[in-house]
Amino acid sequence: MPDVRIKKIDENEIDTILADDIDFSGVVSFEKPLMVKGRINGEINANGDLYVDEGALVDAEIKANMVSAKGKINGNIAAKSKVELFATAVVTGDIVSPKIEIETGATFNGNCIMKGGNEQDTYEQQ
Repeated sequence: MPDVRIKKIDENEIDTILADDIDFSGVVSFEKPLMVKGRINGEINANGDLYVDEGALVDAEIKANMVSAKGKINGNIAAKSKVELFATAVVTGDIVSPKIEIETGATFNGNCIMKGGNEQDTYEQQ
């Protein structure tokens, strides 16, 4: 069986990047793509796509359109479209998403529910 190869992200396509020296606590919401290189602690409730870069740490309950992780996430994830876990990702928490892609080497500890793309259905599972 061939390894999964997830498309690499071009940072120029990301609207907002939280640098690696940012340590944020609270509720984050956004409409356009966001990349986290630092640390977020709290809650993410967004209609946009979330990118967690290698070396980043997110301790949060996450609701977003799409979640792409190279770093560490502690908390449940509810994604409207899909979740991508690159080889360097470490996720501890449950995932609810209609699609999930996991590269060889990624660590995922939790339950996964693959539910249709209906936002209400996806978010209610959390």
